[in-house]
Amino acid sequence: MPVCETRYLGLAPYGDAHELQKELAEKRKRDEIPDQFLLLEHRHVITLGRAANRANVLANDAMRAQFGVELFETGRGGDVTYHGPGQLVGYPIIKLLPGRQDIRRYVRDIQEVLIRAARDFGVEAEPRGGDFVGVWVGKEKLAAIGIRISRWVTMHGFAFNVTTDLNYFQLIVPCGISGHGVTSLQKLLGHPVEMSAVAQSVTRHFGEVFNREMSDVGGQRSEADSTSDI
Repeated sequence: MPVCETRYLGLAPYGDAHELQKELAEKRKRDEIPDQFLLLEHRHVITLGRAANRANVLANDAMRAQFGVELFETGRGGDVTYHGPGQLVGYPIIKLLPGRQDIRRYVRDIQEVLIRAARDFGVEAEPRGGDFVGVWVGKEKLAAIGIRISRWVTMHGFAFNVTTDLNYFQLIVPCGISGHGVTSLQKLLGHPVEMSAVAQSVTRHFGEVFNREMSDVGGQRSEADSTSDI
C-alpha cells in the first residue's frame, strides 16, 4: 500500500500554499517524495479557476479591501470560489496509478471521501451530476471540488465548509451556479464542529478510498483570525 504523508498547515495565505503545492507536485513527478495530503485553512480569498467568469465575482476592489479578501487566479478547474477560516481545504498531491488514471473517477473518489466524512457527523450528503461538481445537501453545497492533473500527479482539491462564515459567499456566485445555496456542518447540525475531528475523519476516509497508508508528518492547526461580519 503506497504511503501518503499528511500535513496540517494551519491558517495559510493562499499564495504560499499554492507555491508549496507546485513545489511538491514537481518533486512527486520525479518520484523524489511520496504522495502528499495537505490540510489547511486559508485567510479570506476569492479564487478563480481556468473556466472562471469574472462577472461571478460580485465584490469590487473596494468591497474586497473592506473585508480583507484577496483575489487570486489559479490553475485549477472550475469557476469562482471562496476560501476562509473555518473551511477545511485539502490538497492531495498524489500520483494516480495505472487503473485509476481517470479524471472523472478521481473527482468521484474525492466526493466519496467527503460524503463519508460528513456521515461521520450525522450529515447525509451526496454528489450531483452535470455542472454541479462537489458535495451537496439538498440544494446547498457543503463542499467544492476543483482539481488539476499533470502527468497524472494531482494538485488543488476540495474545500469543506465546517464552521465557515457563509456570509462571505455573498461576494461571489459560488462556482458560477446561481439559485443554489451554500451550507456548512455547523449550519446543518446547529452547533460548532471541531476542525481537528473533521480533518481526522477526512484523512481516514482518504486512505480508505485511495488505498493509501496515511502517515502524519506533523503540523499544528493555527487559530483562525477574528473576522468581521458582512
